Amino acid sequence: MKIQVTRDVFQLAQVFTISRGSRTQAEVLTVTVSGDGAIGWGECVPYARYDETLDSVTEQINGFSGAWGDLQDALPAGAARNALDCAYWDHAAKQAGKRVWDLLDLPAPGPEITAYTLSLDTPEAMQVQAAKNAHRPLLKIKLGTPDDMARLEAVRRGAPDARIIVDANEGWTADVYADLAPHLIRLGVQMVEQPLPAGEDDMLAEIARPLPVCADESCHDRSSMPALKGKYDMVNIKLDKTGGLTEALALKEQAIAEGYGVMVGCMVGSSLAMAPATILAQGVAFTDLDGPLLLAEDRDQPLIFDEQGVHPPAAALWG
Repeated sequence: MKIQVTRDVFQLAQVFTISRGSRTQAEVLTVTVSGDGAIGWGECVPYARYDETLDSVTEQINGFSGAWGDLQDALPAGAARNALDCAYWDHAAKQAGKRVWDLLDLPAPGPEITAYTLSLDTPEAMQVQAAKNAHRPLLKIKLGTPDDMARLEAVRRGAPDARIIVDANEGWTADVYADLAPHLIRLGVQMVEQPLPAGEDDMLAEIARPLPVCADESCHDRSSMPALKGKYDMVNIKLDKTGGLTEALALKEQAIAEGYGVMVGCMVGSSLAMAPATILAQGVAFTDLDGPLLLAEDRDQPLIFDEQGVHPPAAALWG
């Protein structure tokens, strides 16, 4: 098999801000795996929070010289293994003339309602964002600052009927979360994602959790699961964290078996990055695959988003 990796940049439709900073473009790595008359491809988004850079992940990809069956042991969970694993799945499907879900012996996927993320901003600007997107059934609010109550109130005013979930991106303390929780419930928030920093979240086992708490930065792959017990009610599975579709499917199965709710999320990437996750997202509690909706430009043959949600990819895109 021949492996190639390239860098691609997609401009965002507007500045995207979370508690850790802002960006105006999505920088991704595209991997192609070619051989035996087929070419498969995948995408990953290196993430600085996990000590990943475009250079370091490229080096990992270029350093892999084994077969697909060696991948899970050769590389750790993360962006490099994700792009390779998804490219191998695409290659296998194209070579077999089947869809990936057929290879996995899974039912053909259908559309899933996805969250639409509102970037962190002033309360006034977030109310405008919310009103503009009030027709969407599920909004995700980026929080994680001392001024979050005003933002929450503003978003609810802007979108009085939308379901809301919030993501603090590790930005709160236990005291701040305990103070905010009753107001989250009052405003109809249905779930809170990663309120405390990973590694500093033991207090979640000691304080009341009046609404579901979802592990994001605290959950990468199946090895993360033992440390979540008693602290979280849900896990956010992202391909760039698990290191590909193979581990993501195994993590989903284990999480459900252990009684956790499942959310399927994404980094800010193109439709190619989201495509494998549409298989993973079937039947989960929350789907958050809105990356392409945040872009000003996308791949050829992009995913379809409509009132039914995000649809599975056409074979021309992936899988």
